[in-house]
Amino acid sequence: MNLSYEKMVQLAMAGLKAAGIGDKAAFETAQFLALAELDGLASHGLARVSQYAGHAKNGRVQLDPKIKVRPYKTSAALVDACDGLAFPALRFATDLSVNLASKNGVGLVAVTNSHHFGVAGHFAEAAARAGYISLLFGNTPAAMPMVGGSKALFGTNPLAAAFPIANKDPLVIDMSLSAVARGKLLVAAKKGESIPEGWALTSEGKPTTDPHEGLKGLMVPLGGDKGALLALIIELLVVGLSGSRFSYEADSFFDAKGNRPRIGQLLLT
Repeated sequence: MNLSYEKMVQLAMAGLKAAGIGDKAAFETAQFLALAELDGLASHGLARVSQYAGHAKNGRVQLDPKIKVRPYKTSAALVDACDGLAFPALRFATDLSVNLASKNGVGLVAVTNSHHFGVAGHFAEAAARAGYISLLFGNTPAAMPMVGGSKALFGTNPLAAAFPIANKDPLVIDMSLSAVARGKLLVAAKKGESIPEGWALTSEGKPTTDPHEGLKGLMVPLGGDKGALLALIIELLVVGLSGSRFSYEADSFFDAKGNRPRIGQLLLT
């Protein structure tokens, strides 16, 4: 995409505001979508504007939420995204985790009542640039079965880790626990392209190269049953410490209509 970062932010912000999303949430979300485009991650870039706008128009997100921080212990906090888009809450939570770590040696921040949070590595990288090792986990609406199954039980449940390196950019590792990020199916569907076999299954649990069928169906776990079990570990950590919904309780991000997902994220800095 041959657009400047500033132009991409303007375009994304305009689309989000047109759907009724408040100025602050629209601006901070647009920043992260544009950053994803610059990183070559179109699956988490401007392609998400129409998705978020659809959610806004159908009441799946709070348009102008006021982020809350619940009472916390010395090194731990709970941030309530209040059903809004996740980016403002995750930016706040990342800053808070770094602040707690600077005072106490470690910062553990859980985010509840949240939404799709884009590129997990962006938040972990920000903490690493402040000088801290950072881990970020999140659950997502159910999209993966246990190996051999035909019912979605787990989200693709992304994780990111970032490690500071003296006088260099941090080492950042970012991945979902499906064979590929589900957003890649969204991009392929928009372009009218097929997908490789092994990425997704139909709703009947059969392999498919049609991204539309994959979006309506199931994602293949990364590494088979090991990937599915790692997704379960993240699910239990995030839900247990944030009080968010389980993956199977949240309607798909790829449907304009549905419930407010109220999923969660967990940062350790």
